[in-house]
Amino acid sequence: MTSSIFRAIAVALTVVTALPAAAQEKTSVAAPPLASSVTVSGPTTAAAAVQPQSYVIGPDDVLVVSYWRDQDLSAEVVVRPDGHISLPLLRDILALGLTPDELADRIQTRAATYLEHPNVTVVVKQINSRKVFITGEVAKPGQYPLAGPTTVLQLIAMAGGVTPFAKQDRIVIMRAGGGPTATFRFNYKNVAQMKDLDQNILLHPGDTVLVP
Repeated sequence: MTSSIFRAIAVALTVVTALPAAAQEKTSVAAPPLASSVTVSGPTTAAAAVQPQSYVIGPDDVLVVSYWRDQDLSAEVVVRPDGHISLPLLRDILALGLTPDELADRIQTRAATYLEHPNVTVVVKQINSRKVFITGEVAKPGQYPLAGPTTVLQLIAMAGGVTPFAKQDRIVIMRAGGGPTATFRFNYKNVAQMKDLDQNILLHPGDTVLVP
């Protein structure tokens, strides 16, 4: 009788001890697997934003020229001040004033002399030809790439903001066109207070913002 009681107690202890392990095993089976590491490639700066195929290539733009099946000829190039790029095998090609598709067609035509059915794509990796300028009482005066729609207030922010000595109500935007230089007034104080927001215009390539 006593031995039967001891055997029953031993069986009960074995079951109780096994329960946490079984629960742990069930939990580990039900848990979802860890996600694998994924690297997302893409532009890392504003100047590298996706551009429409109607974009016109300019000096200092960074281009990626890719050959399908001929990766040894692919290259990342900078448009020189004279408007040309230098490519393996083809040497100098004029890129200035062309869209990416037009340049790809020009490269393919030249490459067909050396390759059978070349397939070329051109991507604008970084826009440096479209620039605006800001000078005067800002933290970081200088030139800035105009990679996308940019307002006067955004450019001032990119330049680190106005200094304590700035005449915030006398900021001027100068725009050179085909005729006389156009000027636009900008009152930083009003725009910062959400007043007269129409003066916070979109900048054009070549515009200069003067902060007195």
